Amino acid sequence: MKWQGRRGSRNIEDRRRSGAASAGGIGGVGVVVVLVVGYFLGIDVTPLLQGLDQQGGAVQTSQDVQLTPADERAAEFVSVTLADTEEVWADIFRSQLGRTYDAPILVLFKGTTQSACGGASAATGPFYCPPEQKAFLDTDFFVTLDRRLGARGDFAAAYVVAHEIAHHVQNELGILEQTNALRARSSEAQGNAISVRVELQADCFAGIWARRAQERFSSIERGDIAEAMNAAAQIGDDTLQRNAGQAVRPHTFTHGTSEQRQRWFRRGYDSGDIASCDTFSAPGL
Repeated sequence: MKWQGRRGSRNIEDRRRSGAASAGGIGGVGVVVVLVVGYFLGIDVTPLLQGLDQQGGAVQTSQDVQLTPADERAAEFVSVTLADTEEVWADIFRSQLGRTYDAPILVLFKGTTQSACGGASAATGPFYCPPEQKAFLDTDFFVTLDRRLGARGDFAAAYVVAHEIAHHVQNELGILEQTNALRARSSEAQGNAISVRVELQADCFAGIWARRAQERFSSIERGDIAEAMNAAAQIGDDTLQRNAGQAVRPHTFTHGTSEQRQRWFRRGYDSGDIASCDTFSAPGL
């Protein structure tokens, strides 16, 4: 992905230097957060948290965070990717919907932070918080994405950012409000099924962004789409459960299978059209 030396976004809230560090692994806070904001996670790492200490095994300590060159590179990368989403979605809203796009804020943190959706840590994965219209990302998650989940490459990381911004697009369109109201009246299994459709639509929107980014910025290089497709495969509910040593339980899925996530990303990429991403009317996913 060609991103160095390009314009970054002004809609970055950088909390990394004033974060809290964790000692002794992921504690109860991280596990609970997964449940609190799980509906809005782009990357559901819940299966990988099984067996961890849920009684507060980590000690939270406030400290001045030292940022490494890798941290700064990751922040610059996120800023450029966010700027690309702003331009792409502003154009799509104008051309396809006749509307103005109101871009979100992306919060960078390191260790832990707070949001209107609850506490956040690297263990929760990136997520979008609708009440604040903010996406939250600990850039250390890119290391997890690469080393633990097997989703390598700049464009795999860009896919993660684009997916979270896609949730903001859903919020702008009123989709999250409608689906949250519907989930509140549903059983757990029905709520999970609704969540899957929300997440697959976000994958489809991320695919639209990838296509438009290529057309607008010529930023995609050979192999980039394969990186995104691999990332989608590695974070499917079925794959995460298998990799965590669990039985695959479809009724617990909240994000969709690897195959579904890949298929809906590809659908958005091939069409470039919001209307093609209507997962809620699709008879099959």
